[in-house]
Amino acid sequence: MRAADVQVEEVTGARGRDEFIHFQLDHYAADPNFVPPIVVERKDFLDTERNPFFQEARLALFLARRAGRVVGRIAAVVDARYNRFHGTNDGFVGLFESQNDPGLAAALFDPALSWLRRQGVKRCVGPVNLAFHHDAGVQVLGHERFPSMLMPYNPPWYAVLFEANGFTRLKDLYTYEVEAIGGLPEKVRRLAERVKAQGEVRVRKLDLMRPEGDVRQMHAILNASMKPGFGFAPLSHDEFMLVANRLRPLILLRPELSLIAEVAGEAVGFCLTVPDMHPAQKEAGGYLFPFGLAKLVWKARSIVRLRGLLFGVKDGWRRRGIDALLAHETFTNALKLGYQAAELGWAMEDDALVNRMLVTAGGKHMKTFRVFSRPL
Repeated sequence: MRAADVQVEEVTGARGRDEFIHFQLDHYAADPNFVPPIVVERKDFLDTERNPFFQEARLALFLARRAGRVVGRIAAVVDARYNRFHGTNDGFVGLFESQNDPGLAAALFDPALSWLRRQGVKRCVGPVNLAFHHDAGVQVLGHERFPSMLMPYNPPWYAVLFEANGFTRLKDLYTYEVEAIGGLPEKVRRLAERVKAQGEVRVRKLDLMRPEGDVRQMHAILNASMKPGFGFAPLSHDEFMLVANRLRPLILLRPELSLIAEVAGEAVGFCLTVPDMHPAQKEAGGYLFPFGLAKLVWKARSIVRLRGLLFGVKDGWRRRGIDALLAHETFTNALKLGYQAAELGWAMEDDALVNRMLVTAGGKHMKTFRVFSRPL
């Protein structure tokens, strides 16, 4: 039942958005594994005028207070592009943070679900923050491990709060870890060398001097690889450019790890792997100035882990060894640069092809993130 001593309000102005953002930093202040988001980036992320995601999406933010103090938050989202692509009538809840109190969680869910009903939504899916190409799910496995960039992190009790409020498991998402000491499996190496020896496919570094050319081709491959049903929806040009521009400093830091596979000058596959900046971001404490940026840059010098972010192979070139070739070249370059491990994914639990590919590449399932649903 909803906690009687909790008041929930919809955020309507800049002050409320600031409270919404800063509550997360306060909520996790005693958690040694929590990595504070960069506050200025979160402000842009929630700005419906600046974030191109909101060209086809609507957002409502809610704060819960107990005795005047903020004790929880939640967002409600309707993404028209997602529903059009998947043929659904879904809404999302996300950016959820709460104390370990089912009554407090109920007080948060009630207005968010009511808002979604008023938008005509028939099913709530979540947590999704704010779309699947941002981050999604409640972490239910791997809490003892340090969180990776662009993946959720939460206390173990969050799944219980969703279940106590009428949500049931919809889908689990997996991430995998590849360790340098283990090496790539022999069959991946042999396949990559065979594809390379044929001479048809050329692998090169992403060319940031002509970003429209390479970025445009990656965008087309990624969108074409998406299938209706669940998860990712096609990104607009503006959204993909925003993602590419945010990743640009990390790509420039280690250009050997962001690769394009091409045939006769045409891209047939790509993979983006970057240093996992979470240990460095943690040093910043959520703020770049006056000292956060200097701390971040200094800590970045000692990062030994990678994050595999984006991967795609063009229709007609799948199952022809492009994935093995890109994995082999990335792994070889990462070894030369001294990296020790990488986290890859996520992959949907029932996507046999992607899971098999990640296991074949030497990945070990280390973390699980659960997405719930509830009819409205």
